[in-house]
Amino acid sequence: MELGNISKPPYGSGPEAPGSSTPGLVTMAHGFLRLVQPNPLPIELINFEQPQSTFSREDIQELLLYELGFLVCAAIGVLFVILVPLVGCCFCCCRC
Repeated sequence: MELGNISKPPYGSGPEAPGSSTPGLVTMAHGFLRLVQPNPLPIELINFEQPQSTFSREDIQELLLYELGFLVCAAIGVLFVILVPLVGCCFCCCRC
């Protein structure tokens, strides 16, 4: 098994749907990923050759903008995890 150049791996144009017995689910998952994160990772911001790299405020803002879709999904998930049991408890305990 050939590993190739590990320090500089080849990157493709993006994720491709693998052959599967459930093409509908694969299409739905890839559609969600394209909706959440449509832009490629800004590789030029991350310098792997230096042991300690310092990020400027603009670099951090660009990386957060890149991760904005995942941050919104995480916020909605946390909101549901907190809100759904709270509303259920209110319905159970405060029946009028």
